[in-house]
Amino acid sequence: MKVVPTALAGVLCIEPRVFGDDRGFFYESFNQLAFNQATGLDLHFVQDNHSKSARNVLRGLHYQLPGKAQGKLVRVVAGAVFDVAVDIRKDSPAFGRWVGEELSAENKRQLWIPAGFAHGFLVLSESAEFLYKTTDYYAPDYERCIAWNDPALAILWPLQGTPMLSGKDAVAPLLADAELP
Repeated sequence: MKVVPTALAGVLCIEPRVFGDDRGFFYESFNQLAFNQATGLDLHFVQDNHSKSARNVLRGLHYQLPGKAQGKLVRVVAGAVFDVAVDIRKDSPAFGRWVGEELSAENKRQLWIPAGFAHGFLVLSESAEFLYKTTDYYAPDYERCIAWNDPALAILWPLQGTPMLSGKDAVAPLLADAELP
């Protein structure tokens, strides 16, 4: 596996070794020991999630507060998404900055998003299936979100038209008004 740092310290793009031939391909999508060695992290994942979304669905920007904060290792197994991490750590020199990566079934890239970052994605293909491992359990009382279109963040979503949002994402507060870690 190849680990590529992004413009935000701590957020990592992971490119697995893929073995392919005329029969198809094989790759190890996760190996705890290899992940720890390649990233220098020592993490314990406790939950795997799988979602399917249609084109132009935008999910996020989501995070959980301390006490139940989650790190996420995300990937796409069908279709393609534009995946975004936003630094929401108030004491960080990169506070309010974001990074985006295209993740797809084709490129097989993964993104490691540490606790202290908000996360969201936009579906670029007809549909996409999105998998993610988390370092803590989903805890609705700790879950928060930030407006995907906050002008202070100025995320350059590759949108075609208006995104489809959940009810909570449609009324999410701006970063300046959000409850932050």
